[in-house]
Amino acid sequence: MKVCKVLIVVFLCSIFLPTWAQKNTYSADVIVYGGNASAIIAAVQVKKMGHSVIVVSPDKHLGGLTSGGLGFSDTGNKEVIGGLSREFYQRIYQHYQKEESWLWEKKSQFGNKGQGTVAMDGANKTMWIFEPHAAEQVMEDLVKEYQIQVWREEYLDRSRQGIRLKDAKIQEISTLSKKHFVGKMFIDATYEGDLMALAGVKYHVGREANSVYGEKWNGVQVGVFQHGHYFKSKISPFKVANDPSSGLLPEVSTEKPGPNGSGDHKIQAYCFRMCLSNHPDNRRAFPKPEGYNPDRYTLYARVFESGWRETFDKFDAIPNRKTDTNNHGPFSTDFIGKNYDYPEATYARRKTIIKEHELYQKGLMYFLQNDPRVPSEVQERMKTWGLAKDEFKDTGGWPHQLYVREARRMLGKYVMKEADALGKTKIEEPIGMGSYSLDAHNAQRFVTAEGYVQNEGDIGVHPDKPYSISYGSIVPQEQECQNLLVPVCLSSSHIAYGSIRMEPVFMILGQSAATAAVLAIQQKTSTQQVPYSLLKERLLKDGQVVSY
Repeated sequence: MKVCKVLIVVFLCSIFLPTWAQKNTYSADVIVYGGNASAIIAAVQVKKMGHSVIVVSPDKHLGGLTSGGLGFSDTGNKEVIGGLSREFYQRIYQHYQKEESWLWEKKSQFGNKGQGTVAMDGANKTMWIFEPHAAEQVMEDLVKEYQIQVWREEYLDRSRQGIRLKDAKIQEISTLSKKHFVGKMFIDATYEGDLMALAGVKYHVGREANSVYGEKWNGVQVGVFQHGHYFKSKISPFKVANDPSSGLLPEVSTEKPGPNGSGDHKIQAYCFRMCLSNHPDNRRAFPKPEGYNPDRYTLYARVFESGWRETFDKFDAIPNRKTDTNNHGPFSTDFIGKNYDYPEATYARRKTIIKEHELYQKGLMYFLQNDPRVPSEVQERMKTWGLAKDEFKDTGGWPHQLYVREARRMLGKYVMKEADALGKTKIEEPIGMGSYSLDAHNAQRFVTAEGYVQNEGDIGVHPDKPYSISYGSIVPQEQECQNLLVPVCLSSSHIAYGSIRMEPVFMILGQSAATAAVLAIQQKTSTQQVPYSLLKERLLKDGQVVSY
């Protein structure tokens, strides 16, 4: 009889107990969804403020792009990088003070070139240029030192069963593995903004028309060339040169751009930031990828025929004879036009898109090393490079993170706009700063009215001075969600996001978001109603730079 009563009690509990009281349920004051640098920094800040936190990471490796190949940091004005973001670069500096960190070259051989700054700043004990594994180790060290609980390869269940909401507050989120995470505050630090979207927060994907926010550099920008990433010569896009009846070459769109300044669904191109090595003992040859078709690189061959020779201009040096290799020129590592559906795609579709980017880029490297149409001097130099053997070991040297330059962007309490990111306005309630140029990569490759191939969307406009980022840009509208902060897919126009979207800034915003989350708990209020005076006081105490 007693056994029957126990069974009945267990059965009733399974029905009536809230999910947080059931198996596979984990709770903390703050739940951070994401595994990139912003997410880890946010978690560290929560612990520093004496509260509990759980990181729910869809990634196996921590650090996102910071540990995923982007080692030639987009610093802008490094004076406005403060708090835990600066501490990250100080820890990188300490790493490279150790003799054993220089395995493939001597420290004296490295040089000291950074992006707009020195690579190694001895006066401030910061280093802005680093190898992927060094960045990942810093992230792992932070997790260990602050005893942060991290669940890896846990993907948010993006169905209605993946979230429990009550009175515009998230009570709980669930993952595909049926784990449940209960918190008082939630931070969506992913590049995609999946939690934000699941919570019913409004957002935008694509480029707004200039008329929406009174901007100049948003929307379609045909004929605007502010970097060197366009076709400088008249090059035919057709399979048989100058013969439209032969059909278009691969990687050229049949779609025509809209009028300049108009909005569209297109987003700037993605790529992988490859870590290459030219040390004979630390490089992997580029294999012929599955499905390799040299025809898809015919445009590149025609660029070479035109006399273009800038292939190696963005093989940016990082320590130990390695590179952070980025897109450069009219035809390069950016897989233009092949990511439009990524932001809202299913996990399966995203996996396919990521694989397509990988095969395109691996094919490009193989083409440069092996195709007879590549100029001999370019090919011979290219053969001295390969994937670094001691990076990304579990993926054969290939980066574990696609460079998702832009995905969803929240429509929050405040929208950061072009004028804000150019330093032309006074921002209320600042929580950190940006200073990089308005930097958007190409969004499409099309055929001009004259019958030639051209790229569109590449913008690079420098701000007047460093600018503040509003607290309102990382919180949703109050009626939508009251206990969520979004430091990566924040509220911004496409072109303002072109400046904000830098890894040091994401770390800054991660720390500020975490600070606000803890203060909201302590004040027993919504994220929107956190007293800014308290928030600013704590940010300044923790070394954040909020105004210039």
